[in-house]
Amino acid sequence: MDRFAVVSDIHGNILALEAVMADMAKRSIEGVINLGDNLSGPLWPNETGHILMKQDWLNVQGNHDWNLLFKDPALLSLSDANGYRHLDDELRAWLNTLPASLTLPGGIVAFHGTPAVKAKYLLETVENHRARLATPTEIAERLDGTQASLVLCGHSHFPRAVQQGGTLIVCPGSLGCQAYIDNDSDHVIETGSPLARYAVIEKQNGSYAVDLISVPYDHLKAAEKAHTGGRPDWEIALRTGFMRSGSEKPYFPGM
Repeated sequence: MDRFAVVSDIHGNILALEAVMADMAKRSIEGVINLGDNLSGPLWPNETGHILMKQDWLNVQGNHDWNLLFKDPALLSLSDANGYRHLDDELRAWLNTLPASLTLPGGIVAFHGTPAVKAKYLLETVENHRARLATPTEIAERLDGTQASLVLCGHSHFPRAVQQGGTLIVCPGSLGCQAYIDNDSDHVIETGSPLARYAVIEKQNGSYAVDLISVPYDHLKAAEKAHTGGRPDWEIALRTGFMRSGSEKPYFPGM
């Protein structure tokens, strides 16, 4: 593929997915790579999953996809528990086919978090309850010798294109969730707008050009779905792209 799209972290947001797919249709896309975390969240996991199953996309498995298959249901987070409740046999079988990583022609490697860990950031480091851009040394340690011209990763929900020596690393951002609080390590991700994110990558003269795209959709309807589902954290994230309603610090349970 010389011109393809990359999506990640859809998190059951069928409205954002449909808007991004419509945008892709205008851009002469030759294929799509999906970096995982497809269903977990308070939105439309079953409906989203069945759309994804019908697509001729290349997919990898995210940490939340793995949770739905293998984690003790009694220990699931609220978002994973909702995804788990809406799994049917077809979706479970599909999630189970997704590989941890892909190695593709053109020197492309794709995975969800890092080459070794689905639930770890490649391009971000958590400090002072926020995620900053990782240093080249930190990124190299996490790549752990991975050789590629183009590395595709997700997980952080934050869109970036980072050059690491001869390797270009692209995170398309999250298609379906533009802010969240990670209570396990007490940090917040905020992209600052409710727009759905994805990337289009084109090979040009042996290099890759990257277009990080933001797409409007009916985010207020998605926020209302989160409200109805009793998830005020998701509601504010979907409405605003932030995890706070004003200038106050984001709230962390237990802090």
